[in-house]
Amino acid sequence: MLIFILAAIATLIGAGLLAAALGRSASTAVYGGCVVVCLALAAMALWFLLNGVHPPQDLVLPIGLPWLSAHFRIDALSAWFMLVVDLGGAAAALFGIGYGRHEAEPMRVLPFFPVFLAAMNLVLIADDAFVFLLCWESMSLSSWLLVLANHRQPGNARAALVYLIMAIFGTACLLLAFGIMAGFEGAYGFAAIRAHPVSGWLGGLALVLILLGAGSKAGLVPLHAWLPLAHPAAPSHVSALMSGVMTKVAIYAVIRVMFDLSGRLPWGWGAILLTLGAASAVLGLLYALMQTDIKVLLAYSTVENIGIITIGLGLALVFKVNGLMSLSAVALAAALFHVLNHALFKSLLFFGSGAILVATGERDMERLGGLIHRLPRTAVLFLIGSAAISALPPFNGFVSEWLTFQAILNSPDLPQWALKFGVPLIGAALALAAALAAACFVRAYGITFLGRPRSDAAAKAHEVEGSMTAAMSILAILCVTLGLVPVLALMPISAVVQQLLATPFPGFADGVTATEWLYLVPLSATSSSYSGITVLLVVTAVTLAVVEGVHRRGSARIRRSPAWDCGFPDPRPETQYTAASFAQPLRRVFGTLVFRAREQVDMPPPGDFRPARLTVTMIDPAWEAFYAPISGIINWLADRLNALQYLTIRRYLSMVFIALILLLSFVALRG
Repeated sequence: MLIFILAAIATLIGAGLLAAALGRSASTAVYGGCVVVCLALAAMALWFLLNGVHPPQDLVLPIGLPWLSAHFRIDALSAWFMLVVDLGGAAAALFGIGYGRHEAEPMRVLPFFPVFLAAMNLVLIADDAFVFLLCWESMSLSSWLLVLANHRQPGNARAALVYLIMAIFGTACLLLAFGIMAGFEGAYGFAAIRAHPVSGWLGGLALVLILLGAGSKAGLVPLHAWLPLAHPAAPSHVSALMSGVMTKVAIYAVIRVMFDLSGRLPWGWGAILLTLGAASAVLGLLYALMQTDIKVLLAYSTVENIGIITIGLGLALVFKVNGLMSLSAVALAAALFHVLNHALFKSLLFFGSGAILVATGERDMERLGGLIHRLPRTAVLFLIGSAAISALPPFNGFVSEWLTFQAILNSPDLPQWALKFGVPLIGAALALAAALAAACFVRAYGITFLGRPRSDAAAKAHEVEGSMTAAMSILAILCVTLGLVPVLALMPISAVVQQLLATPFPGFADGVTATEWLYLVPLSATSSSYSGITVLLVVTAVTLAVVEGVHRRGSARIRRSPAWDCGFPDPRPETQYTAASFAQPLRRVFGTLVFRAREQVDMPPPGDFRPARLTVTMIDPAWEAFYAPISGIINWLADRLNALQYLTIRRYLSMVFIALILLLSFVALRG
């Protein structure tokens, strides 16, 4: 199978070369080809997962480092993430067929889009450190070029620069981590690293570097500040890939190292993941609630969902260390399920923002409104995505978060007192994040689609092309289907759980019964179970009963009156409730402490005809504490090292010789 996978990936690279050669005329062919290839890759990954627990397939090619060659491998873990990546890639390519027609400079996107897809797939099947890092850097550079596509728009060049700096930082951390894990023998193959995991303080340092390198790419707090700059700067279908898919490749790297290559870890590493996850989940939503740019809001929301996934991984690790394998399997399955769910509903929402941008030319929610009348199909599909990301039943986002809570509710079984008290606090943070998510997307949907148009662009909006609507519709259908029948996703996930924990998802040990297609029972039927179909039937019945009761008991007369406008009979759209108004109470509760938010009111005295002004300032603590110092250090080093470009060849050779002497001396001393 690996031969066919590599052939499909090579086809994606060829599509990029074709786009570079033929130009804009190849747009439909390139995007259409990406749809076909990604679906083929997803089908192969799904076949691998569903046809029993396969032994991993390995392939060695005589390329790469002379003494190492290039190692590739597919197992259940890489197959699951390949399924996620290529489902998202196929949807993004389908959306790109229509969206690409509206791009001012499509040739800044078209050649790099399939290369980005290819690089992400190659990361998943890489089986040695050299190939992994080479493909990781290819993924970073191709996505950087896509972020830079609209470089003429204000702020986009700075966003691309910050993203490039963080990509270099992340790759450097991963390079050092794999160097430590490979040891002085240079055992860069994952099989050798797996057989001889590094322990002690060196092993701990390697894991810290992995969390820094992969966590910065995923958007974990406090490494997230690049994400709301870079994701909105890219074209919308690329934003969907970066937010919904590329961040999952970073999660794959964390799982590959911590659950596969590192041997047995102490429970403290699970506690670290739980803490980072909880901070990301809550702070990501608080950041999102303060935004008026819909793409920036969605980018910050990604931080929250990465936090939810990380909480699941932390729970799986602490349960595994303590021998509670069934609970570990539930927590790991919840994390892997949310990996897929987030890829689906976040891509759907970014596509929705892209449709709004095409229809109106606006991303600022304060200049939208009333779009439910102008873009009815987009409005319905965006509503489904908003309900799914808010973890409302019977949509898919609810199932994965519900499974996470099932693991949290059983945390008293853990022997460590720090975890007995700490995990319930993590659960409270997750519950707070779920409530904030609902508030965030009620705000986003209400301000964007309801009310009256706040600008001429919103009043004159029009529905988008069929390919864009089709991509959103497919993702919306998947969000509903996986919420109603979650076993469709949990069956392939069980193969991953079996590989990493040597235990299947509870209840699936003897196959999936007819009851489990309707009822999800992760641990015990007496304690908890979930049926999406039952929830849907009950919600539908209650809704119909309420509607019927209102119609029967309500007046049959039609009463017309002016729309209520907070007591001010002013028809201007400016008098409507705004996104800033919605967020003000939450900003005053949380923002003063978290963001150092300050409000300054300039109220002119009577007789002064100046307009009153309210100025709100907020500071991102992560930027001030982490990114700004790094940026300052880089600028300082760049100024100092700038003189190196003017050296003579003799001095260059002398520097290389001195560096070689120092490295050989270090190796000799270690030996």
